[in-house]
Amino acid sequence: MTTSELNLKAVELRREILTMLYRCQSGHPGGSLSVLEILMALYYHVMNIRPKEPKWENRDRLVLSKGHAAPALYAILADLGFFPKEDLAGLRQLTSHLQGHPDMHKTPGIDASTGSLGQGVSIAGGLAMAAKQQNADYKVYAVVGDGELQEGIVWETAMSAAHYKLDNLVILLDHNGLQIDGTNDEVMSLGGITAKFKAFGFDCSQVDGHDIDAIAAAVQKPADCRPKFIDCVTKKGKGVSFMEDRYGWHGRIMNENEYQNAVNELGGVG
Repeated sequence: MTTSELNLKAVELRREILTMLYRCQSGHPGGSLSVLEILMALYYHVMNIRPKEPKWENRDRLVLSKGHAAPALYAILADLGFFPKEDLAGLRQLTSHLQGHPDMHKTPGIDASTGSLGQGVSIAGGLAMAAKQQNADYKVYAVVGDGELQEGIVWETAMSAAHYKLDNLVILLDHNGLQIDGTNDEVMSLGGITAKFKAFGFDCSQVDGHDIDAIAAAVQKPADCRPKFIDCVTKKGKGVSFMEDRYGWHGRIMNENEYQNAVNELGGVG
C-alpha cells in the first residue's frame, strides 16, 4: 500500500476502533488511537505473516504488551483477514473471542495473551530467545506503553535481551506521555528513556509515532547483534480533537454525542 493509502486506512481503522468501544461501552480509546500507526507499520510494512495460517511456524511474532489497546490490534487483524470484520461488533462480550485484552487461545493472530503490564515485554524476550535456540528466522516485536516502563520486569528483560544479543527482538514504545492518573512526569518520570535503553545495550532510535513510513524504516534499519528500541512519539487519542493529549480518555466511555462528533471528525457517519 502507498503512504496515502495507508493514511486513509488509518482513518478507517480509527472509526472501527471508536465504533467497537462505543458499542460495548467499555475499554480504552486514548491508547488504542495513539498506538495505531505503530501496529500498522508492523502489519502492513514489516512483519512476515500469513492471515490464513495464523499459527504458521515461521511467522514473525507480535506481543501487544499494552494489552488494553487491543481494539487497534483487532481492527487490523480483521482488515487483514485473520477473522471476519463482523466479529468486531462482539468486543468485550462474553460470547465473543475479542476480549478486553488479547487472548491467544481465542483470537486468530494473537501470539501472546497480555494485560498485566510489563509481562508482555518479558514474553517477547522469551520468544526471541527461543527463536535463537531453535535457529529460527522469525523476529519478535513488542509494543509497550510509557506508563508500562515503570514496571521493573521491563528492565529485567532489557538487561537479558542485551546480554543474550537478541537482535531478533524489537521493542517499540507508544510514547504519548500520559497514563491513567496523569502525565508520566507526574506519576513516575521516565527521564531520558532512549538513553536508558541505550545504556542497557540496545540499538536505539526515535521517530514520529504517527508516521508509518518512518516507523517501518527504523524497524528495518540494518543493525549489529543488539536488540532494538524505537521510541515512537505519539498523541493519546490521536485523530479526535477532544481526546488528544487528555489523560482522562485513557479509559473513559463515550456518550452518544461524543461518539457522533468523533466519527464526524474522521469523516464517517456513526
